[in-house]
Amino acid sequence: MTSQLLSPSLNEQSLPEQRVVLEGVTWQQYEILLATLGDDFPALRLSYLEGTLEIMTTSPLHEELKKMIGMLMEAYFQETRTRFHAIGSATFRKVTKQRGLEPDECYCLGQKKEFPDLAIEIVLSRGLVDQLEIYRGLGVTEVWVWENGRFTIHHLRADRYEPLALSELLPDCDLELLAKSVQPEAQFDAVMSFRDELRTSWQATSDPS
Repeated sequence: MTSQLLSPSLNEQSLPEQRVVLEGVTWQQYEILLATLGDDFPALRLSYLEGTLEIMTTSPLHEELKKMIGMLMEAYFQETRTRFHAIGSATFRKVTKQRGLEPDECYCLGQKKEFPDLAIEIVLSRGLVDQLEIYRGLGVTEVWVWENGRFTIHHLRADRYEPLALSELLPDCDLELLAKSVQPEAQFDAVMSFRDELRTSWQATSDPS
């Protein structure tokens, strides 16, 4: 098993996340690491793709963004009466595809399923393992990537991800409004304002006049 550490910048304190990549990791070794780390290291994210394992430490900003987006998504589901099952950052893996990871947030639409329909990834620094390739092997229908203040939608179609301007799972979701509401420094006010705008929009579309 060999490792590669991201080269430190001149200002190492500015790095929002740290990553280590291990090559030649067997599936058994990956599962042992998962079992060993367990819930004792919640700030670690493990991504496994066909023998390559990336271990990432998340920053406080990463966790704030994750929580912020999670609160907004649940507000959207509740206000629009969209049935959902939230799973958070549980580990999903498939031995036959040699893939595994923990999304930042993920949801099943309708009822709970083995794998989520929608996963959300917060990107503050680029990883060395292809997350979309892992999601493709797991069969996750849509992956929403939050990066540089906006969402990018990736929809799984014909065994590959296609970038879309709008979600096919949640076609009525206003992504610009959602992105504008991602304000981790003002969580409560941002969520309440988002709810108010959803209610106003919902009432306007349901008004027969």
